[in-house]
Amino acid sequence: MSDDFVHKPVLLDRIVDLFSDVPAGLYVDATLGGAGHARAVLQANPGLHLLGLDRDEVALSAAMRNLADMPDRFELVRTGFDQLEHLVRDRTHQGASAVLLDLGVSSPQLDQPERGFSYRSAALLDMRMDRREPKSAMQVVNEYTYPELARVIRTYGEERFASRVARAIVEARPVTDTAELAEIIRNAIPAAARRTGGHPAKRTFQAIRIEVNSELEQLSDALDGALSVLAPGGRLAVLSYHSLEDRMVKSAFRQAETGGCVCPSGLPCACGAEPTVRLLKRGAWKAAPEEIAVNRRAESVRLRAAERLEEQAS
Repeated sequence: MSDDFVHKPVLLDRIVDLFSDVPAGLYVDATLGGAGHARAVLQANPGLHLLGLDRDEVALSAAMRNLADMPDRFELVRTGFDQLEHLVRDRTHQGASAVLLDLGVSSPQLDQPERGFSYRSAALLDMRMDRREPKSAMQVVNEYTYPELARVIRTYGEERFASRVARAIVEARPVTDTAELAEIIRNAIPAAARRTGGHPAKRTFQAIRIEVNSELEQLSDALDGALSVLAPGGRLAVLSYHSLEDRMVKSAFRQAETGGCVCPSGLPCACGAEPTVRLLKRGAWKAAPEEIAVNRRAESVRLRAAERLEEQAS
């Protein structure tokens, strides 16, 4: 198996700009990948020291090579991004100056057929970002009950034909490879619906991958942790690629921006809520057409960013 992890970082210039003038200190790239973003950020801000996290051993090997010429400026840890809060607190009392979350599956993972993420090539069902974990797509596809499978596909894939797809999968068991699964899904979706919206298996594969890797549960913990460890003036940037992720990011940022204020909109706050961040953009940044033309992964990206406010004097 090749351990190549060539990956075009999405919205690279924007991320570098967001982190170029944060205070000196710890920079956490909690979804490190091949360290494309991380390398550029370190080059632009010499006052930052990287704590790079990733569940994928192939990604960490690539990151180590990519950062080899700056050995004193990084530490890499193989772990999920839900662990970032305690990892930061173990290393500094000052908090993090910058935190980056680049969500979802990476292009190299999709491009390696043996990882079982892609519906475009035949491979054993896997989809684990961390291959030390026991649960793979094989278990989800072949062992979940029909109601459980339908729930996963409907909730995480936002697939309107989730019941039909789940029923077809259950009836075809055992299902062992990605090409077989993709064909089962395709045949379960009405012909008229297959004509639009991309590959008919895309949403179901996304749903199974999210379930296998507990992505949304980890994201909830990661967002809470990142917001809690930001130093004053520190910034959190999150790149998301589908609506479920983006809604969670938007909600977490709104909670931090308002301090959880429950007062009626348009009236002064009387509930004592204290904002902890300011949004760096109202809404989300998207990729320009020029970037999308050379990196299709950028087509669906939404980038949201916030800055930790100075602590109020008591």
